[in-house]
Amino acid sequence: MFEGLDLKNMGKMVEQMQEKAQDIQEQSKNIALTAKGGGGLIEVTVNGTGEVTDISIDDLMMDDKTSMQIMLISTVNEALKMAEANKKSQAMSMFSGINPFGTN
Repeated sequence: MFEGLDLKNMGKMVEQMQEKAQDIQEQSKNIALTAKGGGGLIEVTVNGTGEVTDISIDDLMMDDKTSMQIMLISTVNEALKMAEANKKSQAMSMFSGINPFGTN
């Protein structure tokens, strides 16, 4: 089952994964993902770690608090989904180039 598994390189592989994870985490802070709601009346921007970094609300929304709240919630949720998809994509890329069988 584990034929060809190079245990001598396992520590090196773990170290490479840790370095890639740290790099990805740092890069994620600089990624901006923007979701738009209500035809662009509301925009929510999050970074790659899922932190909300900006919210823009068109003045037209100020007269209808209920609609604004509903659109804001859905737009924030959409932005957070984008951040989560970005995290998954980066996690998958972290494993590229790492071969536990030592046959690069």
